[in-house]
Amino acid sequence: MAVDVLTTADGRVKTALSHQHAATWFASRDAGKALEIGNAVPPMQPSRPEKPELLSPRDVPRRRPGSPQGRIALLHAVAHIELNAVDLHWDIIARFSDEPMPVGFYDDWVKSADEESKHFNLICDCLEAMGSHYGALPAHAGMWRAAEDTAQDFMGRLAVVPMVLEARGLDVTPGMIQVFKQAKEAKTIEALELIYAEEVGHVAYGSKWFHFLCGRNNLDPKDVFHTLVRRYFHSTLKPPFNEEKRAEAGLPPDFYWPLADETPRKKRT
Repeated sequence: MAVDVLTTADGRVKTALSHQHAATWFASRDAGKALEIGNAVPPMQPSRPEKPELLSPRDVPRRRPGSPQGRIALLHAVAHIELNAVDLHWDIIARFSDEPMPVGFYDDWVKSADEESKHFNLICDCLEAMGSHYGALPAHAGMWRAAEDTAQDFMGRLAVVPMVLEARGLDVTPGMIQVFKQAKEAKTIEALELIYAEEVGHVAYGSKWFHFLCGRNNLDPKDVFHTLVRRYFHSTLKPPFNEEKRAEAGLPPDFYWPLADETPRKKRT
């Protein structure tokens, strides 16, 4: 089921499959008999539609959010993030199936993938209401880099994707909501507020299972987190941080502030 989603290109079709497979999983759980966790070979990169054109981050045009065109560009970027998140959550299920995990691990990431699918469609609906659509603008080509870099490192994946990248969403989403409040875009405000609320859970799942693996291997979570973020995250952690929501998701300040205080690191060649 995970690979089925990952190898589907069209965003609306991908998310429909994601919803369908999530429903199948939870129906089996409700019946008291979880589906067997098999083995699969997920693609190194998920299938993507022909549009949007994927560009280097430095080449993606920047638009001010004060204009309708700027708000469309902002939403387009959010849609791209959400589509990548759908694939990231199915990928962690398929890619690390050789590591025996409690069934609750699969509950959490199937639920997250299902919610990210809803988020993608909500933002696409907002774009279409504004006269645009996903694929109308170029998008960031580096979104999948963290997945590629951590393809052989389960704990590295948990550290970098939910605990760094998704945690960053908790920092920046309130500002995005404010942009659309000023523009009186009620439908978009509603969508972003729902996404904001549910993303806390996704970060929390990352923290929970990262700590689980650290406990299984008698490792100090904070030290391991710092090591893995330094190894795999090719940027710096930038304040301001949403410390309240990060704490709610199980991320204490001593996990991220020491990394933010470091001087910028050179990118690996």
